[in-house]
Amino acid sequence: MTIEGIGRQLDCKIDRAFRISMKRARSSTIAGIFVCVIVLLGCAGRRPVITSAPPVISPEPAPGPAPEPLPTQPLPSPSAAQPPTGSAPSAPGIYVEHGIASWYGVPFHGRRAANGEIFDMNTLVAAHRTLPFGSILRVTNLNNGRQIEVRVIDRGPFVGDRVLDLARAAAIGLDMIGAGTAPVRIEMLSGPSPSVGNFTVQVGAFSDRTNAERLRELLLARYQPIFIQDFDAPNGHFYRVRVGRVPNPDAAQHLAAQLRNADGFQTFVVRLDQTSDLSDK
Repeated sequence: MTIEGIGRQLDCKIDRAFRISMKRARSSTIAGIFVCVIVLLGCAGRRPVITSAPPVISPEPAPGPAPEPLPTQPLPSPSAAQPPTGSAPSAPGIYVEHGIASWYGVPFHGRRAANGEIFDMNTLVAAHRTLPFGSILRVTNLNNGRQIEVRVIDRGPFVGDRVLDLARAAAIGLDMIGAGTAPVRIEMLSGPSPSVGNFTVQVGAFSDRTNAERLRELLLARYQPIFIQDFDAPNGHFYRVRVGRVPNPDAAQHLAAQLRNADGFQTFVVRLDQTSDLSDK
């Protein structure tokens, strides 16, 4: 074989080997691409599905009560129809009393009260037999529920079962002018202790001092001290006969009951406000 023939034969073998190699390379590349596609598809198929938990919905708080609308006009005060009163610190339970109240005006207006003040019937003042001067009282008319506050400046009343005498202005506030009297509840709001002091029992009042002296002499054998107190009233001068001097209201009530039951006197327990109240005139 010539060198040229050998060269051709080598060229054919090399060409065949190259085509086989290229075919194999193409097959490997296609196979690799195929494998990659399968792997990618497989990964895509195995990718986990991420689901989010449903959001927790907190219930809205229950609506509170709606605020009341402000009134377009101020509400009327329960005591709007009453005369204005001075405010006093409330101290329930110090003193509560029930009884009949009356009122006074002319002819006492302008005269001196028991505490030394000039009585003005157009002010919120009152007379009480045993409560200290300056005591502030809340008085309720039990017939209609009306209330008023008064200050004690005088002593009285000395009539029947009455427990309080109100100035005319206070009686107007309680709507008791026409009737003249009314059942009341008395509450002490402030003032000196009602149980501290000296007390006596009034058993009579006379326009003639001789009669007052006669009664005093009659009682001296059983009761002491007994004294006579002058009282200048609008309708004349009077002499009050008073028995005993005791240190508290309960003892005075006991003495009053004794005088009433044993001797038939109409009695009134009265606070002694001054030493001069015991003077023998």
